[in-house]
Amino acid sequence: MNKSGEEKEKALHWFDHGFNCAQSVFAAFAPACGVSVDDALRVATPFGGGIGKQQLVCGAVTGALMALGTRFGKASEDDDERKQHTYALTREFCAEFTRRHGSLQCRELLLGLDMNDPIQNARIKELGLTESHCNRFVTDAAGMVAEMMNRDLR
Repeated sequence: MNKSGEEKEKALHWFDHGFNCAQSVFAAFAPACGVSVDDALRVATPFGGGIGKQQLVCGAVTGALMALGTRFGKASEDDDERKQHTYALTREFCAEFTRRHGSLQCRELLLGLDMNDPIQNARIKELGLTESHCNRFVTDAAGMVAEMMNRDLR
């Protein structure tokens, strides 16, 4: 990993090219985590729009947590310390994302608007929330993960 913002740029690139927020963040870290970009894009697909457009946990958050889990998580032969460490990183990430943006929940982050309701989705587009809000969530999530990975070189 580097501190140049490369991961933020990669995440925004994927987001600007039609991939959802979860895909964009996870794909930005895939090579560094030993995962192919295509596999990262596939596995993260269901998490966009707050898990299948249900507007639950923001996809940028779930994509970031997938990257942290892939890098630090516990596998079959690992000791429990890796799991506990990953939980601590997860809590740290979620607290910081909430501090910066006020919530982890997609619907709350999009001003309470329902992306599945045609009228409210039109309002999301009219307000440019994808560009003004979601772009920031994607780049912030990627930047936070990059910082955490740079700091914690396990």
